[in-house]
Amino acid sequence: MKTNHRRCISCRSVAPKSEFWRVVRVYPDRTVQLDQGMGRSAYLCPRDDCLKAAQKKNRLAKVLRTKVPDSIYQTLWDRLSAATDSA
Repeated sequence: MKTNHRRCISCRSVAPKSEFWRVVRVYPDRTVQLDQGMGRSAYLCPRDDCLKAAQKKNRLAKVLRTKVPDSIYQTLWDRLSAATDSA
C-alpha cells in the first residue's frame, strides 16, 4: 500500500506523514490541538529551525486560519527538547 506523504509548513519538505507533528484546528469549535482530531491540519518537522520559523512567522495560524495559543508552541518546544535529550 502506498504511504501517505505530507509537506512541512515551514521548510516545505515532503516526507511520510508519520515523520511530522500534526497540529489540528478541530471542527466545529475551532480549538487547536496536537496529533488527533478531525478538522483542518498542518504538519511540521520535529526540528528546531522549522519550529522557530513557524512560530516567528506565525505560519500555523495562517495555515489553520485561527489563533494558535502559546501553549501549543510551548508543548512543541517541550517535545523537541525531550526528543533531543533522548537522542
